[in-house]
Amino acid sequence: MTVHRRLVLASSVAGAAIVALDGTVLTVVQPTLQRELGASLAQVQWTSTAYLVAVASLLVSAGRIGDRYGHQRVFGLGMLGFGVASAGIGLAPGVGWVIGLRVVQGVFGALLQPATLGMLRAAFPPDRLGLPIAVRTSVIGVAAAAGPLVGGALVTAVGWRAVFFLNVVPSLLFGVLALTVRGQRQRQPNGIRFDLPGALLLALSLASLIQALVDLPGSSAGSSAGLAVSVAAGVAFVRHERRTAHPLLPPDVVGSAAIRGALGMLLTASAAFSGTLFVVTYFLQDTMGLGPFQSALRGLPLAATMVLAAPATAVVLRRVGARRTAGVAMTVVALAVLVLSRASGTVAVCGGFALLGAGFGTVMVAATQVVVREAAVESAGVAGGLKQTAVNVGPTLGVAAGSALMAGSGRESALGMLAAVALTGALACLVLPGRTVASLTHPPVTGDRAGVPARR
Repeated sequence: MTVHRRLVLASSVAGAAIVALDGTVLTVVQPTLQRELGASLAQVQWTSTAYLVAVASLLVSAGRIGDRYGHQRVFGLGMLGFGVASAGIGLAPGVGWVIGLRVVQGVFGALLQPATLGMLRAAFPPDRLGLPIAVRTSVIGVAAAAGPLVGGALVTAVGWRAVFFLNVVPSLLFGVLALTVRGQRQRQPNGIRFDLPGALLLALSLASLIQALVDLPGSSAGSSAGLAVSVAAGVAFVRHERRTAHPLLPPDVVGSAAIRGALGMLLTASAAFSGTLFVVTYFLQDTMGLGPFQSALRGLPLAATMVLAAPATAVVLRRVGARRTAGVAMTVVALAVLVLSRASGTVAVCGGFALLGAGFGTVMVAATQVVVREAAVESAGVAGGLKQTAVNVGPTLGVAAGSALMAGSGRESALGMLAAVALTGALACLVLPGRTVASLTHPPVTGDRAGVPARR
C-alpha cells in the first residue's frame, strides 16, 4: 500500500471515528449539561436534534461539492470546522450557544462524512475497496462502543466540557494534513454545475422528515406538519431533478439498481439496529433494574462481534459476493431482534446482542462496498452522501417507531415489527451484484470465469 493510500485510509477512518464517538458520548453528557447550564429537557434534546437535522439535510449536497472540488479538500475543511465547533461547544456559556454550535458542527460533519468514502473510491481500485471499508467499519464499531465508557469517565473526572475537547486535536491534525499534503489529482467533471435549487429542496425535505420523526412521540400535530412539508418538498425535488440539465443526483447513481438496493438495506438495517437498542435499553434499565454502566456491559458482545465481522466480511464478499453475504446478514439481524424480543436473562441478552453486532457489521461493510464500488469516481461523493443519509435517517426512523410501538403495545410487539423491517430490507439483496467483488490480493475475475456477467 502506497504512502498516499495509507494516509487516505487513516484520514477516512479518523473522520468516521470522530463522528461516531461524538454521537455516542453525547447521550452520557446530556444530564450533566442540563444540570450545569440550567437547561430544560427540550433544550437538551435540541443539542442532538439540531446536529442531526443539519448533518442529514446536507450530506448529499456535500458529497456533490466533493465530486466537484475534490474530496480531500472538502474533508480537510470539514475536519477543521468540526474541530473548531467542538472547541466552541466546550467553551459555551449557555445552552443556546451549545445548540447553535451543534448546528455548525453538523454542517462541517456533513462536509467530511461523504468525503471519507469519496477519498477511498478515488485512491483504491474497485477490487481493493473491501479491506479499507472493513477497517473503517471496525473502527466505527470500536468508537461507538467506547463512546459511553469514555464519556462517562470524562464527565465524572473532569466535566462535560472535556467530552467535546476530545475531538479537537485529531480533527485539527487530520484537517491540516488533508489541506497540506498533496494527493492524487482528482479528475473534475467537465461542465457540471452545482444544482442549488435541488440541494435546497432536498435539504428542506430531509430536515422536515427528521424533525417530524423526532417530534413523533410528543407532538402528533407538529409531526404531521413536518411530514407534509417533507413530502411536498420531496415531490418538488423529484420534478426538478427530472427537468434540470445538471441534477444533484447523477443518473449513473440513481439509475443503478444495485446502489438503490444497498441504500435500502442500509436504511432498514440501521432502523432495526437503532430501534432495537433503544427498546432493549429501556427494558434493561426499567424492567431488569440495571444501571447505565451495567447495561453498557451487556452490550459489549455487540461491539465485539461488529468489530470482528467487518474484516471477515471482506473475505466473504470475495468468495460469495454481496448478494448472498448481505442477504444472510440481514436475516441474522432479524433473528437477533427476535431473540432480544423474548430475552429475559443476561445470557440471552448477550447472545442477542452478539448476533445483532455480527449481522449489522456485515451489512454495513457489504452494502457500503456496493454503493462505493458501483458509483463512478466522478459521482463517489454523491454516492457516499446517500449512504451517510441512509444511516442517519434510519436510526431516527427506528427509534421513533420503537418508541411509539413500545408505548402502545410493549417490548415484544415493538421488536417484532423491527424484525419485520429487517426482513423487508433483506429482499433488497436480490438486486445486489453476485460474485463480482474481486479478490483483495489478486486481479478481478469477471465474465464467464466468475460465473456471472461482467460488471455493468
